[in-house]
Amino acid sequence: MTPVALTIAGSDSGGGAGIQADLKVFAAFDVFGTSAITAVTAQNSRRVAAIHSVPPLMVAAQIEAAFADLPVASVKIGMLGNAEVIAAVAETLSRHAASRIVLDPVLVATSGARLLPEEALEALVTLLLPRSLLLTPNLPEAAALTGSPIAMDEAATIVQARALLAMGPKAVLIKGGHAAGPRSTDLLIDADGVTRFSAQRQSVGEIHGGGCMFSSAVAAGLARGWPLAAAVTHAKGFISRVIAAAPSHDLGSGARLLHPARRLGRRLGHNAAAPSGSIHKSPFLA
Repeated sequence: MTPVALTIAGSDSGGGAGIQADLKVFAAFDVFGTSAITAVTAQNSRRVAAIHSVPPLMVAAQIEAAFADLPVASVKIGMLGNAEVIAAVAETLSRHAASRIVLDPVLVATSGARLLPEEALEALVTLLLPRSLLLTPNLPEAAALTGSPIAMDEAATIVQARALLAMGPKAVLIKGGHAAGPRSTDLLIDADGVTRFSAQRQSVGEIHGGGCMFSSAVAAGLARGWPLAAAVTHAKGFISRVIAAAPSHDLGSGARLLHPARRLGRRLGHNAAAPSGSIHKSPFLA
């Protein structure tokens, strides 16, 4: 059976992030992609020019249509826009008993535009975090969700991850793209401990859509039936390859746009070998 994944996110007219990026990644993993658009944005590699929110009932209707006709195996959630949409998404997913949910808490665009108002954070935390299999914040997002300063080292990152874990998701993956150092290390924290996913940091400048693609790659792996750690392993390898192959600024003049070639996803999707980089698991320290 062809695996099916659903992305619930905003539309990026520039094609670099959001729904457009998610569907490209699903296709790269040979996963049939469906979508529920929460907002229409006018944006490109430089800025977000305008945002138009989709009414909550329409967002819910899109999710209903996907589940009514297709065997949706995983869900990736990105930009939601406001508390009303969050409530509609949570209620609809609960009614369909969706379980393999990857929540990417999109708060601010790469350009700096606010994509979720602060007053909607409580709805995100109370309604969607407890329903999620995996929460995938970057360092600034983890800080915002926990009301803490941005973590400057691994110990502080783990403290924030454990605080997020206490809010209800089954696991938390804090991405290390905003950290410093020669290697980019992502930390997966669940009830069993900490797993580190590390790869050489690539000097390609600011990237647009990398977080969207990483989380949708995890959702694609889950749709294929992979365990969570395996899905993260392949997603890490995938996004590292895509960043390495990122085109020059002949695509846009702002943040670097990624272009996930299908062959990259197929290489990972049909090969059980772990991608380049290192993975290390350790239990929580008391």
